[in-house]
Amino acid sequence: MSKFVKILLMMVLFNFMVTAVVMAQDELDEDIVVETEEVVEETPFQEAPQSGGLEMFARKLVGSGLVDLFIQGGFVMWPILVLVIWALATIIWKIVSLSYAKINLNDFLQKLIPLVEEKKYDEAIQLCEKTKGPVAVIIHLGLLKVDIGIEAVEKAIENAGVMEMAFLEKGFIPLSTSINLAPMFGFFGTVVGMIRAFRDIAAAGEVEPTIVASGIQVALITTAAGLAVAIPIQFFNNMFLGMVDTLVIDMQRGSEKLIETLVEYK
Repeated sequence: MSKFVKILLMMVLFNFMVTAVVMAQDELDEDIVVETEEVVEETPFQEAPQSGGLEMFARKLVGSGLVDLFIQGGFVMWPILVLVIWALATIIWKIVSLSYAKINLNDFLQKLIPLVEEKKYDEAIQLCEKTKGPVAVIIHLGLLKVDIGIEAVEKAIENAGVMEMAFLEKGFIPLSTSINLAPMFGFFGTVVGMIRAFRDIAAAGEVEPTIVASGIQVALITTAAGLAVAIPIQFFNNMFLGMVDTLVIDMQRGSEKLIETLVEYK
């Protein structure tokens, strides 16, 4: 998968997240009718007449509609925003790092194996140094031990593989944390919104749609925001797991081919 396609996928899924939240707000607006202007003015979630510099920047960056939804969602939207920024930074980093780590294994082995067969180990080491990715790294460290023996080569490859695996697995904790916490914060906002709705009912002494509108609004916005954040992050998490599995298989194939060649042409 090319870098362009991966970046395009990220943009499409981010747009899906924004659209999902906006659609949730549109459906809410169709169901809840505000009958008097007095109720609208008393709603604590309306946009402030004078926006600060940060809010104006956000409106220019993502649009006024999304910023209004963020404000109407209440304080629970802030931790969800932190999760979005954290996950987005991790996703960009993982796309770059995994794209850099991927090589054409067959082309690499076609250049490497003849050098090993001819026992041109110095040239093979130089080829590994010029090649990016974990496959070249573990083979490079194995070739450095070729003078000691096959067992030393296998041990060096094994140790290098453990280190490379640790590097490839970096970033999955932030992604899984965001996937788990975003819906939880959304459901927490749902509870907060329902508490506010019942509090307004108790204060008014009667049930009217306009009385519970603000509480239900908070509940639905935060729930939609949490799910809209978790869904695309889950997609990227699964995509990265597949890319890491492919790299691990390449590492195993490359190391096995090197050992077989060294044993055959020792």
